[in-house]
Amino acid sequence: MRILVVGSGGREHALCWAIAASPMVTALYCAPGNAGIAREATCLAIGVDDDDAIIAFCRDESIDFVVVGPEAPLVAGLVDRLTAAGIKAFGPTAAAAVLEGSKAFTKDFCARHGIPTAAYGRFTDAEAAKAYVRAQGAPIVVKADGLAAGKGVIMAETLDDALAAIDAIMADKAFGAAGAEIVVEEWMVGEEASFFALTDGTAILPLAGAQDHKRVGEGDTGPNTGGMGAYSPAPVVDDAMAARIVAEIIAPTVAGMAAEGRPFQGVLFAGLMITDSGPKLIEYNVRFGDPECQTLMLRLKGDFLAALLATVDGQLDHFQLRWHDETAMCVVMAARGYPGSYEKNTVITGADAVESDDVMVFHAGTARGEDGSLRAVGGRVLGVTATGADAAEAKARAYLAVDGIDWPEGFCRRDIGWRAVTS
Repeated sequence: MRILVVGSGGREHALCWAIAASPMVTALYCAPGNAGIAREATCLAIGVDDDDAIIAFCRDESIDFVVVGPEAPLVAGLVDRLTAAGIKAFGPTAAAAVLEGSKAFTKDFCARHGIPTAAYGRFTDAEAAKAYVRAQGAPIVVKADGLAAGKGVIMAETLDDALAAIDAIMADKAFGAAGAEIVVEEWMVGEEASFFALTDGTAILPLAGAQDHKRVGEGDTGPNTGGMGAYSPAPVVDDAMAARIVAEIIAPTVAGMAAEGRPFQGVLFAGLMITDSGPKLIEYNVRFGDPECQTLMLRLKGDFLAALLATVDGQLDHFQLRWHDETAMCVVMAARGYPGSYEKNTVITGADAVESDDVMVFHAGTARGEDGSLRAVGGRVLGVTATGADAAEAKARAYLAVDGIDWPEGFCRRDIGWRAVTS
């Protein structure tokens, strides 16, 4: 099969790496890809939002299957356009991708279908939002409704923080059009986890749990980012909890979306709070997580491409995937200053040299300079991912690899996996 993956981040590198191992693959392309993905696939100078160029390439090169990685083209309807052009594609339609495209939609959807989530209010008027915050008190969570590259959530520990967040999103337009509406949520108490499941619109194939580290600073401090590290499995998602997540959150979502005329086909990524009363949905994403995907792909046994095809072909009923028992841990190396402003085009050396049977470096914001050097061109740049018999061994291997990479302008959190290692 001739395969095209759409995207350029660490998630897409992990997807390309896993897909390339399938015996069904005869050619693998990525649009636009990055310096690391170029080891697995032929990279194309086509942006993720250039639907016309993507479709033209698929027709010209007789592409059999497209895997859409990032959320923005899914929400914008790339899968709809590919399907209309007769090109098989993995990912939800625009009507189904609204689960990530609008937090307000998802909160109302959960209310309609009895899916456990935080109490909330939704607002298009800043003063009404501020009145709600004053009535609820702090701590409280303020979210931009639309897509904001993982940064549109502000954990406001004080009333002043919450009021400032509302102004930043709605008046200062910190997240652009994504902040035209906001959701203000109850601050839930518990342990966060990520859970992934494939669905063909009816059948559900649970994948695995993971735990992300969203905040930029150690000890889970500072602003939210796109993710500074992750590990899988997460001890908080044991077999009993996974069964509850599927029964109480994933299954009602799949059934509810079908009932509302928005059948969901692809991967459901549930961001969860595991509370004393059980799992509650924080938010849905409609694609694989980044950096969780990196850990899942290292743990996965078997042909991942076959699972993606079964999802699109409605054949998940009897499909099974197997997982390595080992723990996988991903430490994200980011440019100093991220998630704020940062210097671009700095040189990285040693990334290839630290790889081994137990360590894989997935690239995100990288490119090759004219001199062939590896350059950092994004905020999150490398996902140094290692496996081990347990979280402690995986962590030790990941940080040993991090320390072998020479990039003075980069940084990472040094406490990824702290819950699993200390539990």
